[in-house]
Amino acid sequence: MTPLKKNIIANFAGSFWGSMMGLLFIPLYIKFLGVESWGIIGIYATLQSLFSLLDMGLSGTLNREMARLSVLPGKEEEMRDLVRTLEVIYWSLAVLVGLAVISLSSFVAHHWVNAKGISISAIEQSVLLMGFVMALQMPVAFYSGGLIGLQQHVKMNALNASMSTIRGAATVLVLWLISPTIQAYFIWQILVSLTNVVLLHSLFWRSLPCSSKKAVFNRRLLLGVWKFAAGLSGISVAVVILTQLDKLILSRLLSLEVFGYYMLASMIAMGLGRIISPIILSIYPRLTQLVSIDDQQGLIQLYHKSCQFVAVLVLSIAAILSMFSYEVVLLWTQNLKTAQEVHLLASILICGTALNSLMGMPYILQLSFGWTRLSIYKTMIAVLLLVPLIIYMTINYGAIGAAISWLVLNLGIFLFEVPIMHNRILRHEMWKWYWQDVFVPLLTVLLVAGAGRAFFPGDASQFMILFSLAIISLLTLVFAAINTAATREWLFSKFSNVK
Repeated sequence: MTPLKKNIIANFAGSFWGSMMGLLFIPLYIKFLGVESWGIIGIYATLQSLFSLLDMGLSGTLNREMARLSVLPGKEEEMRDLVRTLEVIYWSLAVLVGLAVISLSSFVAHHWVNAKGISISAIEQSVLLMGFVMALQMPVAFYSGGLIGLQQHVKMNALNASMSTIRGAATVLVLWLISPTIQAYFIWQILVSLTNVVLLHSLFWRSLPCSSKKAVFNRRLLLGVWKFAAGLSGISVAVVILTQLDKLILSRLLSLEVFGYYMLASMIAMGLGRIISPIILSIYPRLTQLVSIDDQQGLIQLYHKSCQFVAVLVLSIAAILSMFSYEVVLLWTQNLKTAQEVHLLASILICGTALNSLMGMPYILQLSFGWTRLSIYKTMIAVLLLVPLIIYMTINYGAIGAAISWLVLNLGIFLFEVPIMHNRILRHEMWKWYWQDVFVPLLTVLLVAGAGRAFFPGDASQFMILFSLAIISLLTLVFAAINTAATREWLFSKFSNVK
């Protein structure tokens, strides 16, 4: 098995397991804590995303530099010095993030959230604890980025899968046996995050190539990466604002209960990002290497194959989740009111996130060339357009308006970014991307999943609903794979091998 295939399998397994751990335990968190406390956890997730702006592109830069330097001889000392340099900066930023969140605890509790069943003091204590969690959790992205660049995907995913299991299962035990409070939830997150970052730090440094000299802070190395890091930082700032703006506005305008329902729908939609992240994490270093050695033909082939694999997976799952959102949420939460409140929000957000996920491969293609300007400009324009749109839609139509804004935004990006990108990178490949990489699998999943929706049993037992969803999902994925060139070739090759 090639290293690329091994990395993709490892990333899929790690992502799948992490997603399952999250989805499995969320209904139990809501059962023990209530929807309002789940809304506070949603605020934590939003703040974590907002303060990830201070990453300044360092984790992505480390990923690219580890991939680039690993194929160049005699770069062992430079690699270790670069890691030490970026590590010192990153931990300093993590401490600043923790202090900033702690300082916001009183403001958030007294002036931001609209809570009914949770005391202000409990909210203030929760936000204070969030600061410690975020300071420990932030470097996880840094060390993970380094391990990905070093092609240590299997070890990284094994560790992350273990930690996600401990984080989820033990949290439920803490809430069940010790204290069903939001404070207990965050105290346990502090302990898990500390263990996680210590283990990742150790694994990453052991994975680096040996050098006769001790790694030191080297300001000169920053000169070689600061432009790329600055570009990534600009993209990160705009993307975080773009993806978290709806949640920030809703946390202020809606009650904590309604915001909790929106966050639940958002988590279902954002699960699509976990589907493409294994492919992107595996393909990005390889694309960077192909660009470095100027293998144009290999780059084109890998790009289109990856786009088609992403489209088949994302569109198949998005079609099922959006068309059967009520049944999915009801089966998941076993709560009729939650299903009624969440399913329409989830359907709209899933459609927007599916479009966003399709843009993942074009985005990392740009990064492989070291080109960040397009993404910066695109996201800045999108933010300027989204701010008035989302405020108007939220005030007039509530959470549904915010979800529609997310869909409209991603539709615009889907239509405008790809033509601009292919005017500079991989020219003459745009129409192949729209038609062969996207439209063919999209049309297939709409026809198959739509037929399944039309003939779906109305009043049926939960077992029959689950069985029917499984059959429709399998048929949708199989037909999309057979009807798409890259996945069809892969399936037939596997069939030939078995035969």
